[in-house]
Amino acid sequence: MRCAVNGGSVYAYTAARRFDARLPTLVFVHGAAQDHSVWALQARYFAYHGRNVLAVDLPGHGRTDGDPLASVEASAQWLLALLEELHLPPVALVGHSLGALVALEAAGHHPQRAAQIALLGPAVPMPVSDVLLDAARANDHLAYELITGWSFSAGHQLGGNPQPGVWMVGNAMRLMERSRPGVLYADLLACHRYAGGLVAAAGVRCPALAILGERDLMAPAKNAPALIAALADCSVLTVAECGHSLMTEAPDAVLDALRDFLPLPPSPQSST
Repeated sequence: MRCAVNGGSVYAYTAARRFDARLPTLVFVHGAAQDHSVWALQARYFAYHGRNVLAVDLPGHGRTDGDPLASVEASAQWLLALLEELHLPPVALVGHSLGALVALEAAGHHPQRAAQIALLGPAVPMPVSDVLLDAARANDHLAYELITGWSFSAGHQLGGNPQPGVWMVGNAMRLMERSRPGVLYADLLACHRYAGGLVAAAGVRCPALAILGERDLMAPAKNAPALIAALADCSVLTVAECGHSLMTEAPDAVLDALRDFLPLPPSPQSST
Protein backbone atom coordinates (compact mmCIF):
# COMPACT_ATOMS: atom_id res chain seq x y z
CA MET A 1 0.00 0.00 0.00
CA ARG A 2 1.17 3.52 -0.76
CA CYS A 3 0.11 6.89 0.58
CA ALA A 4 1.63 10.37 0.91
CA VAL A 5 2.93 11.96 4.12
CA ASN A 6 4.51 15.42 4.17
CA GLY A 7 4.76 15.31 0.39
CA GLY A 8 6.66 12.01 0.28
CA SER A 9 5.51 8.60 -0.90
CA VAL A 10 5.19 6.05 1.93
CA TYR A 11 5.09 2.28 1.64
CA ALA A 12 3.34 0.05 4.16
CA TYR A 13 3.06 -3.73 3.85
CA THR A 14 -0.52 -4.97 4.36
CA ALA A 15 0.12 -8.70 3.82
CA ALA A 16 -1.82 -8.40 0.54
CA ARG A 17 -5.07 -7.68 2.39
CA ARG A 18 -7.44 -4.86 1.54
CA PHE A 19 -7.98 -2.24 4.26
CA ASP A 20 -11.31 -2.73 6.07
CA ALA A 21 -12.49 0.31 8.06
CA ARG A 22 -14.53 -1.95 10.36
CA LEU A 23 -11.43 -3.69 11.68
CA PRO A 24 -8.88 -2.45 14.25
CA THR A 25 -5.47 -1.54 12.89
CA LEU A 26 -2.04 -2.79 13.95
CA VAL A 27 1.01 -0.72 12.95
CA PHE A 28 4.50 -2.28 12.94
CA VAL A 29 7.63 -0.09 13.09
CA HIS A 30 11.04 -1.56 12.23
CA GLY A 31 14.49 -0.92 13.68
CA ALA A 32 17.71 0.66 12.41
CA ALA A 33 18.60 0.07 8.72
CA GLN A 34 15.71 -2.36 8.39
CA ASP A 35 12.32 -2.27 6.65
CA HIS A 36 8.84 -3.76 6.76
CA SER A 37 10.09 -7.24 5.85
CA VAL A 38 11.30 -7.98 9.40
CA TRP A 39 7.63 -8.23 10.42
CA ALA A 40 6.59 -10.74 7.72
CA LEU A 41 5.45 -13.52 10.06
CA GLN A 42 3.65 -11.32 12.57
CA ALA A 43 2.08 -9.07 9.92
CA ARG A 44 0.68 -11.97 7.92
CA TYR A 45 -0.78 -13.65 10.99
CA PHE A 46 -2.68 -10.60 12.19
CA ALA A 47 -3.74 -9.58 8.68
CA TYR A 48 -5.45 -12.94 8.28
CA HIS A 49 -6.96 -12.90 11.77
CA GLY A 50 -9.19 -9.87 11.98
CA ARG A 51 -6.85 -6.87 11.80
CA ASN A 52 -5.74 -4.26 9.36
CA VAL A 53 -1.95 -4.42 9.27
CA LEU A 54 0.46 -1.65 8.27
CA ALA A 55 4.13 -2.63 8.47
CA VAL A 56 5.63 0.71 7.53
CA ASP A 57 8.94 1.63 5.94
CA LEU A 58 10.25 4.71 7.76
CA PRO A 59 11.49 7.62 5.60
CA GLY A 60 14.66 6.70 3.72
CA HIS A 61 14.11 2.99 4.37
CA GLY A 62 12.85 0.27 2.07
CA ARG A 63 10.35 1.65 -0.42
CA THR A 64 9.57 4.94 1.36
CA ASP A 65 10.88 8.18 -0.11
CA GLY A 66 13.02 10.79 1.61
CA ASP A 67 15.97 10.90 3.94
CA PRO A 68 16.16 9.11 7.29
CA LEU A 69 14.84 11.30 10.08
CA ALA A 70 17.35 12.68 12.55
CA SER A 71 15.59 11.89 15.82
CA VAL A 72 13.15 9.57 17.52
CA GLU A 73 10.87 12.55 18.08
CA ALA A 74 10.81 13.39 14.36
CA SER A 75 10.04 9.78 13.47
CA ALA A 76 7.19 9.71 15.99
CA GLN A 77 5.73 12.90 14.49
CA TRP A 78 5.99 11.35 11.04
CA LEU A 79 4.21 8.21 12.25
CA LEU A 80 1.42 10.30 13.77
CA ALA A 81 1.09 12.21 10.51
CA LEU A 82 0.68 8.88 8.70
CA LEU A 83 -2.12 7.86 11.08
CA GLU A 84 -3.82 11.21 10.50
CA GLU A 85 -3.45 10.91 6.73
CA LEU A 86 -5.21 7.55 6.83
CA HIS A 87 -7.92 8.83 9.23
CA LEU A 88 -7.31 5.96 11.61
CA PRO A 89 -8.88 5.61 15.06
CA PRO A 90 -6.59 4.56 17.91
CA VAL A 91 -4.23 1.82 16.74
CA ALA A 92 -2.00 -0.82 18.29
CA LEU A 93 1.66 0.13 17.84
CA VAL A 94 4.35 -2.56 17.72
CA GLY A 95 7.98 -1.44 17.44
CA HIS A 96 11.38 -3.08 17.52
CA SER A 97 14.55 -1.32 18.78
CA LEU A 98 14.48 2.14 17.15
CA GLY A 99 10.87 1.37 16.23
CA ALA A 100 10.10 0.65 19.89
CA LEU A 101 11.34 4.13 20.83
CA VAL A 102 9.27 5.67 18.03
CA ALA A 103 6.14 3.84 19.20
CA LEU A 104 6.83 4.84 22.80
CA GLU A 105 7.32 8.50 21.89
CA ALA A 106 4.16 8.59 19.78
CA ALA A 107 2.00 6.89 22.41
CA GLY A 108 3.44 8.90 25.29
CA HIS A 109 2.85 12.34 23.82
CA HIS A 110 -0.33 11.52 21.91
CA PRO A 111 -2.02 8.87 24.06
CA GLN A 112 -5.31 9.26 22.22
CA ARG A 113 -3.67 7.66 19.15
CA ALA A 114 -2.63 4.37 20.81
CA ALA A 115 -4.90 1.52 21.89
CA GLN A 116 -1.96 -0.74 22.88
CA ILE A 117 1.80 -0.63 22.46
CA ALA A 118 4.22 -3.55 22.23
CA LEU A 119 7.92 -2.75 22.56
CA LEU A 120 10.45 -5.34 21.37
CA GLY A 121 14.08 -4.93 22.41
CA PRO A 122 13.46 -1.58 24.13
CA ALA A 123 16.00 0.19 26.31
CA VAL A 124 15.95 3.63 27.89
CA PRO A 125 18.53 4.93 27.42
CA MET A 126 19.70 3.12 24.26
CA PRO A 127 23.39 4.12 24.00
CA VAL A 128 25.45 3.13 20.96
CA SER A 129 29.18 2.45 21.25
CA ASP A 130 31.64 4.90 19.71
CA VAL A 131 33.21 2.19 17.53
CA LEU A 132 29.82 1.35 16.01
CA LEU A 133 28.87 5.00 15.48
CA ASP A 134 32.23 5.72 13.85
CA ALA A 135 31.91 2.75 11.51
CA ALA A 136 28.35 3.68 10.57
CA ARG A 137 29.35 7.31 9.96
CA ALA A 138 32.01 6.13 7.54
CA ASN A 139 29.60 3.70 5.83
CA ASP A 140 32.09 1.01 6.77
CA HIS A 141 30.86 -2.57 6.39
CA LEU A 142 32.29 -3.16 9.85
CA ALA A 143 29.15 -1.53 11.25
CA TYR A 144 26.96 -4.25 9.73
CA GLU A 145 29.31 -6.92 11.01
CA LEU A 146 29.28 -5.53 14.54
CA ILE A 147 25.50 -5.25 14.63
CA THR A 148 25.07 -8.77 13.29
CA GLY A 149 27.47 -10.16 15.87
CA TRP A 150 25.84 -8.27 18.74
CA SER A 151 22.22 -8.81 17.66
CA PHE A 152 22.16 -12.61 17.75
CA SER A 153 22.82 -14.76 20.78
CA ALA A 154 25.79 -17.08 20.48
CA GLY A 155 23.66 -20.14 19.91
CA HIS A 156 21.55 -18.56 17.20
CA GLN A 157 24.62 -17.41 15.28
CA LEU A 158 25.14 -21.12 14.58
CA GLY A 159 21.56 -21.72 13.41
CA GLY A 160 18.53 -23.10 15.15
CA ASN A 161 15.70 -21.21 13.47
CA PRO A 162 12.46 -23.24 13.58
CA GLN A 163 11.92 -22.52 9.87
CA PRO A 164 14.17 -24.88 7.86
CA GLY A 165 16.59 -23.19 5.51
CA VAL A 166 16.55 -19.76 7.16
CA TRP A 167 20.06 -18.33 7.52
CA MET A 168 19.38 -15.79 10.24
CA VAL A 169 22.77 -14.05 10.31
CA GLY A 170 23.08 -13.91 6.54
CA ASN A 171 19.58 -12.54 6.06
CA ALA A 172 20.15 -9.82 8.67
CA MET A 173 23.43 -8.81 7.06
CA ARG A 174 21.93 -8.63 3.57
CA LEU A 175 19.04 -6.47 4.76
CA MET A 176 21.43 -3.89 6.21
CA GLU A 177 23.60 -4.02 3.08
CA ARG A 178 20.55 -3.02 1.05
CA SER A 179 20.05 0.16 3.10
CA ARG A 180 21.08 3.50 1.63
CA PRO A 181 24.37 5.16 2.66
CA GLY A 182 23.95 7.16 5.83
CA VAL A 183 20.74 5.46 6.95
CA LEU A 184 22.31 3.26 9.61
CA TYR A 185 24.28 6.16 11.09
CA ALA A 186 21.19 8.39 11.24
CA ASP A 187 19.20 5.64 12.95
CA LEU A 188 21.88 4.77 15.49
CA LEU A 189 22.50 8.42 16.32
CA ALA A 190 18.77 8.94 16.87
CA CYS A 191 18.73 6.03 19.35
CA HIS A 192 21.91 7.25 21.05
CA ARG A 193 20.59 10.79 21.54
CA TYR A 194 17.07 9.95 22.62
CA ALA A 195 16.61 11.20 26.17
CA GLY A 196 12.85 11.42 26.48
CA GLY A 197 11.94 7.80 27.01
CA LEU A 198 10.90 7.96 30.65
CA VAL A 199 8.88 11.12 30.11
CA ALA A 200 7.11 9.49 27.19
CA ALA A 201 6.49 6.32 29.19
CA ALA A 202 4.83 8.32 31.95
CA GLY A 203 2.40 9.70 29.38
CA VAL A 204 1.30 6.32 28.01
CA ARG A 205 -2.31 5.59 28.93
CA CYS A 206 -2.83 2.26 27.16
CA PRO A 207 -1.72 -1.29 28.04
CA ALA A 208 1.91 -2.01 27.13
CA LEU A 209 3.95 -5.14 26.49
CA ALA A 210 7.76 -5.31 26.64
CA ILE A 211 9.50 -8.27 25.01
CA LEU A 212 13.17 -8.57 25.99
CA GLY A 213 15.96 -10.85 24.86
CA GLU A 214 17.86 -12.47 27.73
CA ARG A 215 21.12 -12.29 25.69
CA ASP A 216 20.51 -8.90 24.06
CA LEU A 217 23.77 -6.96 23.68
CA MET A 218 22.40 -4.16 21.48
CA ALA A 219 19.72 -3.08 23.96
CA PRO A 220 20.59 -4.90 27.19
CA ALA A 221 17.68 -5.99 29.35
CA LYS A 222 19.33 -4.17 32.28
CA ASN A 223 18.39 -0.89 30.58
CA ALA A 224 14.69 -1.75 30.49
CA PRO A 225 13.50 -1.81 34.16
CA ALA A 226 13.20 1.97 34.52
CA LEU A 227 11.15 2.11 31.34
CA ILE A 228 8.92 -0.74 32.46
CA ALA A 229 8.39 0.89 35.88
CA ALA A 230 7.40 4.17 34.22
CA LEU A 231 4.65 2.48 32.18
CA ALA A 232 1.41 2.37 34.15
CA ASP A 233 0.23 -0.97 32.76
CA CYS A 234 3.08 -3.06 31.38
CA SER A 235 3.44 -6.81 30.94
CA VAL A 236 6.93 -8.22 30.39
CA LEU A 237 8.25 -11.27 28.58
CA THR A 238 11.94 -12.15 28.64
CA VAL A 239 12.83 -14.68 25.96
CA ALA A 240 15.52 -17.07 27.19
CA GLU A 241 18.74 -17.48 25.18
CA CYS A 242 17.65 -14.80 22.71
CA GLY A 243 19.43 -11.68 21.52
CA HIS A 244 18.20 -8.46 19.96
CA SER A 245 16.81 -9.97 16.75
CA LEU A 246 13.74 -11.25 18.52
CA MET A 247 11.42 -11.68 15.53
CA THR A 248 14.00 -13.84 13.76
CA GLU A 249 15.50 -15.75 16.69
CA ALA A 250 12.23 -16.47 18.48
CA PRO A 251 9.43 -16.03 15.92
CA ASP A 252 6.99 -18.33 17.68
CA ALA A 253 7.55 -16.83 21.14
CA VAL A 254 7.12 -13.31 19.79
CA LEU A 255 3.96 -14.18 17.86
CA ASP A 256 2.48 -16.02 20.85
CA ALA A 257 3.15 -13.04 23.10
CA LEU A 258 1.59 -10.62 20.64
CA ARG A 259 -1.44 -12.88 20.16
CA ASP A 260 -2.00 -13.01 23.91
CA PHE A 261 -1.56 -9.25 24.24
CA LEU A 262 -3.69 -8.37 21.20
CA PRO A 263 -6.71 -10.68 21.38
CA LEU A 264 -8.68 -11.16 18.21
CA PRO A 265 -11.51 -8.64 17.83
CA PRO A 266 -15.10 -9.76 17.33
CA SER A 267 -16.01 -10.46 13.74
CA PRO A 268 -17.60 -7.40 12.10
CA GLN A 269 -20.60 -9.55 11.20
CA SER A 270 -21.21 -10.47 14.83
CA SER A 271 -22.51 -6.99 15.66
CA THR A 272 -25.09 -6.92 12.85
